[in-house]
Amino acid sequence: GSKDGSIQEVNVSPCPTQPCQLHKGTSYSINVTFASKIESQGSKARVYGEMLHVDIPFPIPEPDGCKSGIQCPIQKGRSYSYLNKLPVKSEYPSIKLIVKWELVDDQDQMLFCWKIPVQITS
Repeated sequence: GSKDGSIQEVNVSPCPTQPCQLHKGTSYSINVTFASKIESQGSKARVYGEMLHVDIPFPIPEPDGCKSGIQCPIQKGRSYSYLNKLPVKSEYPSIKLIVKWELVDDQDQMLFCWKIPVQITS
């Protein structure tokens, strides 16, 4: 679903195997390298937990892409490294789900969207 950008690499760390074992009370590093097909003044991340075909919003501390490694304004044809953290709160249930991470431009169009299977554990 990456309409306005193309993903070159996604890195979730630490996650040696899939599904990623996400331990409660731990923060995980997210690093996405993508090339932009458009110009945009800004970018905003939206993260969801996908369970039984329902998207549950997953709060992240910094949704602003311009404060997450991306030099704004975003230029067409340039590559960017998006860096963020995925905090796993201790009150989250121990379940298997899909994490869906989107980054939208200033027109609310998708710069990138990727999914990864995870297992939340204590």
